[in-house]
Amino acid sequence: MPSVNGQRVLVSGMGGELGSLVASLLERESWVGALCGIDVDPPRRRLRRAEFHRIEPADRDRIVQVVTAFDPHVLIHLAVWEPDARAGTAHARQFTADATTAFLGAAAECPSLESIVVRSGIEIYGRKRHSLTRPDETVSPDPTSEYGRMVERIERVAESVAARIGVAVGALRLAPVLGPHVPSPLGRLLRQPVVPFSILADPPFAVVEDADAARAFVAAAHTRLSRPVNVVAPGAITGLQAVLRGKRIPLPLVGPEWAIARRASHVVGAPIPEHVMEVLHRGRLADGSLATELLGVTPHRTTPEVIDRLFEWESVVRITKDRAPSSVEVVA
Repeated sequence: MPSVNGQRVLVSGMGGELGSLVASLLERESWVGALCGIDVDPPRRRLRRAEFHRIEPADRDRIVQVVTAFDPHVLIHLAVWEPDARAGTAHARQFTADATTAFLGAAAECPSLESIVVRSGIEIYGRKRHSLTRPDETVSPDPTSEYGRMVERIERVAESVAARIGVAVGALRLAPVLGPHVPSPLGRLLRQPVVPFSILADPPFAVVEDADAARAFVAAAHTRLSRPVNVVAPGAITGLQAVLRGKRIPLPLVGPEWAIARRASHVVGAPIPEHVMEVLHRGRLADGSLATELLGVTPHRTTPEVIDRLFEWESVVRITKDRAPSSVEVVA
């Protein structure tokens, strides 16, 4: 049921690229009254009316204090650390677990809470699905990577809290998110001068642009989403096709050569975590039709278009004298 005006919305992870983008969209929504955010880093966009608190994910007491004082009607939980995006796998797992426990536990104490929307991922389906299948939301989770297990835990905790206090809970299972400033291990790898791909299996995968993912979160909060929904850009692409579109040098690999390539890629600043290896070896597709039906949003850009934009982003932005001082650009 659509929300009424004057709703209080809290965004965990507001300092991240996706969280900042979601917050900027929420500020334009007439149904949003007060907007509050919490993260370890400040927002990456200039927000006009959002209240922001800089808090470490392990500081559970302070998170609970801020969340319960704000008493949100809607919690959008984006405090999720993808392995090797902003932190290594071990730290990403710990930060995400701390944030999940703190924010969802605090939400359970808020009397006005009506809806929880959490970030999840299509990694939750695992690698056992054939690369050419597109699992829909009726497929049981079967994660086979650390990131897949992380998002499955977020969904389980959110469902448990929601069932206990009687509120709606929705999970947006995002395809790999790419955007101009999004820290993404997949995007970082594809932008390297030499990019490995599997010569024995070059399966298709899909992604989603950060702007399209952000619009889906706003729609999920507004409609009080009460089930998991895949958010996936139309179309697909393979690793080799992506490399050729970006005019990179393709490096065909088989078997044990991948272990060497992963070590070398880590050294040059583009680690290849488990879930990205699954993309390269098994592909990663999902049926995103339910998002259009339930949320009324369809990704504006297809997977090939998102990949093309990935290679258009500048690595270095030069600020010349004739550019306004306020127009500083930041790149991931």
